[in-house]
Amino acid sequence: MAIDDLLDEHEQSERVRTWLRNNAAGLIGGVALGLAAIYGWFWWKDQSTAKQMKASDEYQAVLDQIQAGKIKDAQVKAAGLKDTSFAALAALDLAKAQVDSGKRDDAIATLRAAKTDDSVVSAIVSQRLARLLIDAGKGEEALTLLNGGDDAASHEVRGDALFALGRKEQARDAYNKALGLLDVAAPQRRLLELKLSQAGGTPPKPESAS
Repeated sequence: MAIDDLLDEHEQSERVRTWLRNNAAGLIGGVALGLAAIYGWFWWKDQSTAKQMKASDEYQAVLDQIQAGKIKDAQVKAAGLKDTSFAALAALDLAKAQVDSGKRDDAIATLRAAKTDDSVVSAIVSQRLARLLIDAGKGEEALTLLNGGDDAASHEVRGDALFALGRKEQARDAYNKALGLLDVAAPQRRLLELKLSQAGGTPPKPESAS
């Protein structure tokens, strides 16, 4: 190996050592920040998992109280699920229990307070609340609540509200839209056809239904 090559390698080594000495603090700090970020992520994940598990246990407690017929106790426990993904589910179960025990207005209040970011669960809450509002003679409010819903269930409940308000032509239109979104073999189709007939309409023939 030539002397020049040895000098070049020695010079490069010195440069590396000098750079490390000058930047040691920054390197250590960067590694520390990286480790802190990794630790923080795992900590957050563990905390989130623990929170979900706790909420799941509390939701099960709500179901247990409902099954035991302790509606008021279930209501108290359901309130503790606020701001969790189980809050709306607990509200649906609680409202059903309230209706079954003859407390429709309590069920309406329960569903009014139910909040969720899940679009599917939110639609179910709106539909069930709308049905209760129709039963309570508040068809117009039910229609407002269902505004924007374009699935079969929403059209069906909208038809129920319109029929209750005496607007049979519009009810027929809503029922037809609901039927158009259902499979011919759908179990709820027969009931929808009966509702359409009651509103003065004619159910479409199976071959023409989509």
